[in-house]
Amino acid sequence: MNDRKRALITGATSGIGLQMAIYLYRNGWTLTITGRNETILKRMAERFGRDTRYLALDLAQPGAAEQLFDFCKDTRIDFLINNAGFGVFGDFTETSLTQELELIQVNIIALHTLTKLFLREFVKRDSGYILNVASSAGFMAGPKLSSYYASKNYVVRLSTAIREELRRRHSHVTISVLCPGPVDTNFNSRAGVNFSMQPASAKYIAQYGIEGALTGKGILIPTLFMKLGVMGAKLCPEELVSRVVYELQKRKEII
Repeated sequence: MNDRKRALITGATSGIGLQMAIYLYRNGWTLTITGRNETILKRMAERFGRDTRYLALDLAQPGAAEQLFDFCKDTRIDFLINNAGFGVFGDFTETSLTQELELIQVNIIALHTLTKLFLREFVKRDSGYILNVASSAGFMAGPKLSSYYASKNYVVRLSTAIREELRRRHSHVTISVLCPGPVDTNFNSRAGVNFSMQPASAKYIAQYGIEGALTGKGILIPTLFMKLGVMGAKLCPEELVSRVVYELQKRKEII
């Protein structure tokens, strides 16, 4: 019988999610992984060993989060990592409504659903970790990436509110929220942009987020540059921050 702790990672086939899977595996964790690409998931399961479980699904589809929870019912999950997410670039009047609704389904509804369902289980046994992957975008408005920024604001506020609820009940369950800036992943290609500044490595962000979550930290902002950026956004008038963000987004080249 395998008594190693098990982590569930959404969006595990690339970028931060893939690096999180590698890091946890190397540190003795058993994995349950999910993403849209079954071929990559199968390859990962072969690499990480027979105890690895995987489920190919698209969290943009209604009911997918519940399906994933049901898939995990016969195993104990100790660490939930809500990593799946994407952005849609452009003026709000011009972006695809279909894509934006899919974004809301993945970035908000699926994350909300999985957080609630697993948190209830964790609270019952009084143990478990949740790491919700947000963004430094979660502390401001984001012209030209308006839906993405808004979705990450939701993730930050939901996670910090739940954290206080858990603190008040003296729970041993912890919830953390990872808020990086630009990261070297396939996010930019899916959003249809190129980054206007040098991105951080997904490997570094993954390790930073996992170590922070497992030590019980709340809001995790990697790199001094992003910490200063978030602090500045909190201190400056919101309209000024929106104007600055617009100018930064405008520099991105359409692919």
